[in-house]
Amino acid sequence: MKFDVSNGGADSRRTFLAGLAALGAGAVLPGCQTTAATGTAGGKPFRIDVHHHFVPDAYVAAMKANKIRPVKWSIQASLDEMDKSGIAIGMISPPPPGITFGEQAFRRKLARDINEAGAKIVTDHPTRFRLLASLPFADVEGSLAEIANAYDTLKADGISLMTSYNGKYLGDPTQWPILEELNRRKAVVYTHPTTPACCGGIQPYVSINAIEGPVDTTRTMVSLMFQGGAAKFPDIKWIFSHSGGVTPFLLSRYQREEVERDRKSVLPNGLMHELRKFYYDTAQGHHEGALKALLAIIPTSQVLYGTDYPFWDGRRVSNDLAKGGFSAADLMAIDRGNALRLFPNLKA
Repeated sequence: MKFDVSNGGADSRRTFLAGLAALGAGAVLPGCQTTAATGTAGGKPFRIDVHHHFVPDAYVAAMKANKIRPVKWSIQASLDEMDKSGIAIGMISPPPPGITFGEQAFRRKLARDINEAGAKIVTDHPTRFRLLASLPFADVEGSLAEIANAYDTLKADGISLMTSYNGKYLGDPTQWPILEELNRRKAVVYTHPTTPACCGGIQPYVSINAIEGPVDTTRTMVSLMFQGGAAKFPDIKWIFSHSGGVTPFLLSRYQREEVERDRKSVLPNGLMHELRKFYYDTAQGHHEGALKALLAIIPTSQVLYGTDYPFWDGRRVSNDLAKGGFSAADLMAIDRGNALRLFPNLKA
């Protein structure tokens, strides 16, 4: 992040347009007018939203059957929001609770139904949506089967996981066969917080996601690092929501954990090596304080544009990023370039 770069000057505009051309933005979709603020170039949106939820009918039915209130969503509403916010492609994944409720057979079927619905949306709108497939994560056998289906049959671009599954975090060694297969496939794994098993009723007068969501993101990051999964499976590319939850603010505590006990067996390359390899999206973590805290510990190359639609809209994210003092090149990297590096198929 660079705080000494002028916003809006001729040099910045030239850098912006040159960077856009280099990234191939003209290959993506119809949209609005050519401006950085609206996220369009040559009349086409160019942002890539890695944190874009979808709520297919099968998921709605499953939630209603389990007395969970579903989120209002439609394909057209997503497309309208994307056009307004200059978003070319939405990487779709379900909002919480994800595949975290019901019995094993129910979860396996729900994951398959959600993924098939997502794949159909991609087929129907191939230039607007890509699928991050869901897994019944606490179920190793079911997850391995769904990974094969997601990649080999549905041609998903990555995997979507909740941060915890009934008390099991993503770094839990009992789940390492899943991580081993994701590592073999060099998977991109996007994560989203859900209600943690410990804390759903602590403060019922605010949304669970106001506090416990970001904290659960940090819990799962800690589980991956301090139980050894992050280092053991280095080819998984992890994306953490909301600018890394509360991790940037608690860094010194984890550095203390690293040095007070011998952590070489689980962190052979060190804590900061893993944190700087992870990716972080901007959804509801795009205000100045959150961005400065995050970018104090990781490079701009690891930041991805994310909106949290339908809970948030892209204009709020883009407006804060535009005020953040980024260079035109760094802003383009966050809006699009970093995601293209992670998901090279999007270049087509």
